[in-house]
Amino acid sequence: MIINGWEMYMRRVCRVAVVVGMVLLPGAVVACGGGTQESGPSEASAPVTNPVDPATAGNVTGRVMFEGTPPKPSALRMDSDPNCVQQGASATDESVIVGEGGAVQNVFVYVKDGLGSLRFPVPSAPVVLDQKGCRYAPHVLGAQVGQPVEVLNSDPTLHNVHAVPAANQEFNTGQPLPGMKHTHRFSTREVMVPFKCDVHPWMRAYIGVLDHPYFGVTGADGTFRLNGLPPGTYTIEAWHETLGSQTQTVTIGANESRDIAFSLKSTT
Repeated sequence: MIINGWEMYMRRVCRVAVVVGMVLLPGAVVACGGGTQESGPSEASAPVTNPVDPATAGNVTGRVMFEGTPPKPSALRMDSDPNCVQQGASATDESVIVGEGGAVQNVFVYVKDGLGSLRFPVPSAPVVLDQKGCRYAPHVLGAQVGQPVEVLNSDPTLHNVHAVPAANQEFNTGQPLPGMKHTHRFSTREVMVPFKCDVHPWMRAYIGVLDHPYFGVTGADGTFRLNGLPPGTYTIEAWHETLGSQTQTVTIGANESRDIAFSLKSTT
């Protein structure tokens, strides 16, 4: 087998990265060559079709607002890594982001109960969690059980992807080069799965893993949509990493749309 100069260079870089990863991140798995590593249920299981009749499906929409005076975001110090300093010169903490009119961003809203034993198809398209500007992006996202979660390093520095679930399998994967990817499939429902980076302690993200597709994350305007629900009565939960959780019960009929609102406040 003939190996060109670029391939030899990349192999040397990866060997160095593995050694660095083992020294800096004991127990970490350093993934070189852009390969994927997977866990969770097999894709060879029998296909599932959507059990919802689109002719009778309804929707739940809403908004999450902050009650009271929102806290001022604190500045982040990224000077522990020279590759992050310039990118994070004006970065602020993402724990609580309150926008215009009190809209709360990064709230995970989902159907907590009411779907019974219905089973739903698992999307083959991955959800993507990027590491860009020495931050996880997006900060909060959702995926279905068995759906590929693709974690990408877009930074010219060493990151490690450290998922710390309670019900799923923990993993800790080093990514020393830009463009590297790691793919993971969660095997069971869990709200929420925290992600961190042991190299950059300010990096945090959260993934809600569900066995159905009815979830969303609020944007800058605090709104969310849960589309295509079968008629029924549901418990809807709004989860926030520091402001806690709230639930509401909502009943929708055939082709009905219901609007609900959540109001969160600081617990400190």
